[in-house]
Amino acid sequence: MEAFCPNCNTPLEGRVTACPECGSCEETGWSERAKYESMGIDYDEEAFDYDQYLREEFGSNSAANRSGRWWVAVVAVVLVILFLAAYF
Repeated sequence: MEAFCPNCNTPLEGRVTACPECGSCEETGWSERAKYESMGIDYDEEAFDYDQYLREEFGSNSAANRSGRWWVAVVAVVLVILFLAAYF
């Protein structure tokens, strides 16, 4: 039965302790770091800031956004009251 590297899917022959292609091993946990480094990409898990990504992609949940929603709700309530007053 032939084994494959769980990181880069290279066939592994014999009882190897590290992948000859990407360098992953049991010690590194067949890590993402080894996968990216084998492709020549710098891998720095700490460099990615998920909160900053959310702010850039979806905007912040600032007071300006909340106040804009507030006015939409107020206008909707006023329209409902006017509608009810006109027909009842």
